[in-house]
Amino acid sequence: MKNKLLLFYLAAVMLSNLSFAQLSKELSDVKYRRSSLATILMESENFPQKETVLNAYYNAEFPDKYNDHNVDEKSFKPEDYVITDEERVIAETEKSDKDTDDSLLIDKYFKDKKIANQIVAKWFNREEDGSFDMNLISERGQYDASALKADEAKTSARGSALLSDAGEELIDKTFVVVSKLKYVSNEIIASGIYAIALTQTAKIQNALARKIAEIAAAAVYKKTSEGYSVWTTSSLYKLKWNDSIQAVFYNDYWMDKSHIDVSKKIAFDNSNIFELEFIGSEKSSSLVTFSLKEKRTEEQIIALSTTRNVDAVFAKLQKKHDVFKPKVPLLTGNPITAKIGMKEGLEAGDKFEVLEQTLDPDTGRTKYVRKGTIKVDKKLLWDNRFNAIEGSDKKEASEYTTFKGGKDFYPGMLIRQIK
Repeated sequence: MKNKLLLFYLAAVMLSNLSFAQLSKELSDVKYRRSSLATILMESENFPQKETVLNAYYNAEFPDKYNDHNVDEKSFKPEDYVITDEERVIAETEKSDKDTDDSLLIDKYFKDKKIANQIVAKWFNREEDGSFDMNLISERGQYDASALKADEAKTSARGSALLSDAGEELIDKTFVVVSKLKYVSNEIIASGIYAIALTQTAKIQNALARKIAEIAAAAVYKKTSEGYSVWTTSSLYKLKWNDSIQAVFYNDYWMDKSHIDVSKKIAFDNSNIFELEFIGSEKSSSLVTFSLKEKRTEEQIIALSTTRNVDAVFAKLQKKHDVFKPKVPLLTGNPITAKIGMKEGLEAGDKFEVLEQTLDPDTGRTKYVRKGTIKVDKKLLWDNRFNAIEGSDKKEASEYTTFKGGKDFYPGMLIRQIK
């Protein structure tokens, strides 16, 4: 049974003479349960090229390893939320990996806008009258829509297991990433370093040595003062969802179109049971310079650097936090390939576990069985970073990374990076 998908596509190749590239494209459409993600921008104060930077952020492609779970809230301004001295003192006494000021602002924003409630509401297609349905959960989880009717499912053991599986497999794997972007003129930093260097060279008594040191300092200043440095800080949060929260939701807030209850609508709107828990934060920075040989415009270079910097932060969050690591389906089993690459932070020799998704016949719950491990082939690592080959003579031979190790793997099996 597990090889049916592979046999189907092999037969398709034989019958229609599909190329390997065409086969890979077909297999890339294999459906699997992705984690869901919402992205929000914390707007910084004014900085050079701010409009260009923000446009690049908003126009960037959504991370394709996650389901788009964005809500109406796209950004917020820190100045709209005031942190009291008492709140700061309390935060500083707690042991946390959070950046105190930013995390307090984000927490206030989450509570004020009830972001967690909005995320839950999106999962259940909440309407203005407060009614819910299971259509999105059915679609993303590939569950049978009729079997997933909440009113019926929660009355039986099998149905409750199905709802719990959907909660664990989908809702509990919902994340929010709040990013803060800033561009800093390199001249500001370089001039300060240059001033310190000149102070030190002035102490050199030998005139020739002092002159050489001054020329060297000036050359360094000229090289480092051009362009900007882009800084990105991203904080990762996860929606809290467990059996007790699920029970409260279905018992106290759930209603469909056939059973409208205004009191349940009000109860959900005012509920504080839904929360976003902090997982961690990462930073990324890069130097942006403008060469006369560069074919791109200044705006294009800034957009490129912004997009790649955000991608770099996401890659760091994925590598550091197991819960945020995406599962990716194999395109082919021989050779072993998958559509994941340098954009996701892959490096030569990175190790992955190969998982087979199965259904527990007793509980009806999904489980993943480890079938082996594989490593990235350093010679066949896909550079899928934003505009990686645009404007160059390089021709990308493939749109996937090839892996080494293991056997008997087949298209559709899932891989997940391990340390």
